[in-house]
Parts: sequence; structure tokens; C-alpha cells
Amino acid sequence: MPSFDVVSEIDMQEVRNAVDQAVREITNRFDFKGTDSTIELDDKAMSITMETASEDRMFALKQVVEEKFVKRKISLKAIEFEDIEDAAGGRARQKISLKAGISSDMAKKINTSIKDMKMKGVQSSTQGDQVRVTGKKRDALQDVIAALKEADLDLPLQFQNFRD
Repeated sequence: MPSFDVVSEIDMQEVRNAVDQAVREITNRFDFKGTDSTIELDDKAMSITMETASEDRMFALKQVVEEKFVKRKISLKAIEFEDIEDAAGGRARQKISLKAGISSDMAKKINTSIKDMKMKGVQSSTQGDQVRVTGKKRDALQDVIAALKEADLDLPLQFQNFRD
């Protein structure tokens, strides 16, 4: 019986590369001279911390990070910007959370959207942080993949282990 897995993963090596490129760009850009701006990646907490002189510089820093993520083909759905907070010395700090894995609420949403398609012989089940979709026909599973790509879910989805 054909099946595939729906997962949401982030390539941390690409994230590291994007952050390194962003740090290199802010050290060379004229509009960041003297602002003492920093971008730090925390692998264990799956977060990025940005700190700069003011809120308007923070928006420019955010734009640089987003550009580097897009160039490295990391979906912007995988990052979530938290509120800008005040740091010591009148500086601004912002955290970016990296979203990986499918939460149970999102898995339920994916399962219901697959059931709402009312495709004959297609079933889905949650297995940890992924959703397994099985069906009688390969064409039906390809239709499910196309529909999930079109769906406006708040996660970047990948489709793995397609088996006949």
C-alpha cells in the first residue's frame, strides 16, 4: 500500500550558514558601523538572538536575516519573530524562534484537511512529530501532496519516504 510521511524539518547547517552570512554583511555595511549589532545562533534552544542600537536598526537587521534565509532556501514559515525588547544601555534585542517538527495541534489540522478532501482509500495518522499518509492509489497520494502544498499552513512541510 503506497504511503509517505509529512514532516517539518530545518537544515541547521543552512541556518548556521545564513546566520554567518548575515553577521559578515552587518560587519561590512556602512549603515551598521558604530551600532555594535550582533546576531547569535543558539543551536540547543533553536533560536537566534539579534541585538542592535535602536528599533529602526532592528528592522534593518531583521531584513538582512530574512534575505539570507531566503537565499539559503530556508522557508520564512520556519522562523517566528518575538517582540522587540529593551536591552541594557538603550539598546534593542529580539529573539527569533526556529520551528521544527509538527505539533499535535498542527498534526490534527493536517489530518482533518486530508479527511476533508474525501478521497477514497486515503488515511492519515500522527506518528510523533510527523504524519503518515497511506492510500490505495499513488495518484491519490500525489493529489494529497498537491493539496497540502496549496493549504495555508503555518509550517514548511516536506514529504518524505514515498513508497509504493
